[in-house]
Amino acid sequence: MNTNDRPFIVGMGGTPALNSSSERALRVALGETARLGADTALFAGPSLLLPMYAPGVAGGEVQARELVAALRRADGIIMSSPSYHGGLSGLLKNALDYTEEMRDDGRPYFEGRAVGLIVCVQGWQAVGTTLTSMRSLVHALRGWPTPLGVGINTSAGGLSTDHCQSEQDVSLQLKKLAEQVVWFARQSASQQKAA
Repeated sequence: MNTNDRPFIVGMGGTPALNSSSERALRVALGETARLGADTALFAGPSLLLPMYAPGVAGGEVQARELVAALRRADGIIMSSPSYHGGLSGLLKNALDYTEEMRDDGRPYFEGRAVGLIVCVQGWQAVGTTLTSMRSLVHALRGWPTPLGVGINTSAGGLSTDHCQSEQDVSLQLKKLAEQVVWFARQSASQQKAA
């Protein structure tokens, strides 16, 4: 846990398009973690425009070094992705590939960290497959996906208009996701102190 028992939560995701629904959802969730007493860092779509990952090359890319340094410090992580053809974006997957630089750390990859997951898509069909693939990636990185994963159907109104998935429903889900990430980060820190 970082200083003053304030967990450090890293948000990553979105798309290169400014103000994308996945970036807006990420900002809402990350803002909620700050309201709960966490320090935060945001790596939104444009800051994730990294060269394709190649082992051992990350040292020369400033944005990649900053991302990896933040993830090393992180007590929790929130990832948000659009769903492209039933899976997460290549932008986010490439950013996750840079965590290979953390393989020899004392806490490798996402070990001991809660990871909240958000998927934004037009229609419900790809929400489940994308959340499932993101959970599988988090498990492979030794992280703990939060019990709640948030799927936002942007064509049903989530983060845009008032249809069957209201803005209020989406906000409540993002708030709960943030609470789970912060709670786990604090529980993990108290376990580490007791050990």
